[in-house]
Amino acid sequence: MTRPPSAAQRRVIDAADPVTGRLKGTESQLAALVRHGLAFRHPRPPHAHFLTPAGHRIREETATAEAPAAEAPQPAPAHEPAGVFAARVGGEDAADAGPSRVREVRSAWQGLLELRRMTNTDGVVDRPCAWERTHLVQAAALALEAAGLRPAGTGAEGYRVRATPQPEAVAVREPAAAALKECAVTLEKAGWQVGEHTEPRTGARYLLASPRRS
Repeated sequence: MTRPPSAAQRRVIDAADPVTGRLKGTESQLAALVRHGLAFRHPRPPHAHFLTPAGHRIREETATAEAPAAEAPQPAPAHEPAGVFAARVGGEDAADAGPSRVREVRSAWQGLLELRRMTNTDGVVDRPCAWERTHLVQAAALALEAAGLRPAGTGAEGYRVRATPQPEAVAVREPAAAALKECAVTLEKAGWQVGEHTEPRTGARYLLASPRRS
């Protein structure tokens, strides 16, 4: 990219789908974003345009700059900026599981499956796509929440998804052995490779999950 996007182009970026990164705009706006490396045009019909990782970064930087400062530290790291849908990774204060949240999660999961179809070279939806490999914690948490599993909350047990030092791997912890097994089955069905491990010092069991490549 040689120069920052124009105000009109930034509005297109800011309006992108928060999960899939799909763009809507005029042909000239979309073409300009492609030239600047902020978007790509999918080769298969309907030839939709999507944000590149660079485009996602600009969108996230904008949302972060506009978000009000938090009054107090949150128990879990913020994996997405305020105002953007975020699957619950476990540890958040908010624990609303009402109909509106269920609809949000279902819509986000369907959007992710569509992104897989549009961006995986063979069009398959049973294998994670490039977006998931750059948003590991969020992608794994979405798969778990979309399956109806319960994240840990204030005073409540449930799963917790966290980043690890290993490339393309997240850790999933669940105090209940049966629930940990259910997390493993869910992630495997969603296209992740999963292995169960034991903490050397505590003996606690946990999962290491990575997006499957084939």
